[in-house]
Amino acid sequence: MRHGIVILPEDRWRDAARRWSLAEEYGFDHAWTYDHLMWRWLREETWFGCVPTLTAAATVTSRIALGTLVATPGFRHPVALAKDLMALDDVSGGRIVCGMGSGAGGYDERALGGQELTPGERVGRFAEFLELTDLLLRQPETTYHGLHYTAEAVHMRPGCVRRPRMPLAVAATGPRAMRLAARFADTWITAGPPGRFEAARYDQALPDLRKQADALEKACAATGRDPATLDRLLVTGAAVGGVLDSVEAYRDATGRFAELGFTDVVVHWPRPSFPYEGRQEVLEEIARDVLAPGRADAARVERPGAGNASTVGGSDV
Repeated sequence: MRHGIVILPEDRWRDAARRWSLAEEYGFDHAWTYDHLMWRWLREETWFGCVPTLTAAATVTSRIALGTLVATPGFRHPVALAKDLMALDDVSGGRIVCGMGSGAGGYDERALGGQELTPGERVGRFAEFLELTDLLLRQPETTYHGLHYTAEAVHMRPGCVRRPRMPLAVAATGPRAMRLAARFADTWITAGPPGRFEAARYDQALPDLRKQADALEKACAATGRDPATLDRLLVTGAAVGGVLDSVEAYRDATGRFAELGFTDVVVHWPRPSFPYEGRQEVLEEIARDVLAPGRADAARVERPGAGNASTVGGSDV
């Protein structure tokens, strides 16, 4: 099991820098931040951009993988996104994971005056968004003509540090999106049942997570993908709760998630108030009692660029 953490882009860098470096010191394998213009519960609060935040985080860390959670077509174009990610990948020395999702409308799209899309239209747009981003990150030059996106002789040099490209992590819950994840992703992302923002305790969420894991297996079969080649990442805290209640809860939860086939579990840095309210002392105890014992092995991990590993916590991170 690999362990990750979400750090909301809500603090000025003079305060946030220590939190990102601590995530690495604590022994987390990967750290993420949300890619939004404004975000659900904190839309009227301080909120910084995802790519600049990750770029700054790359300069105060050296080992931990860093990821977007998740880039969407709501306000991103694949060409501009790929260029930003390539630069970020270079700054980080090849530690970037491109997390992507179809988006759900809301504040970001309304801020830009975007039209409301049906679920089917949203998935169709995401299919092109994902396909074109994949091509841009793989190829030195890309031309693409689709219904939603066009790219004319876009050059991507020097390209990604890891070849053929940085890892893609795709958020998916419905059958069409899961087939896209099976086709393009190195890692599948879920936060539990879609549209649920009142967290159920992790043991009560297991039946829903099992159904999603089974649906992913079917998506892999439908696309000819060996499911063993697709990592599975669970973001806890919104629909799946109780994971950070104590060290014992964390151990129990991650063990149960592993039994369902999850390879990565992500928690949120505890906040003093809703959302993701919690105690940092518990995080420190988890770091000491759960994460620290594996750090001796992590120290011997090969550096980026030496291989073609494509997982979130792959052998070249």
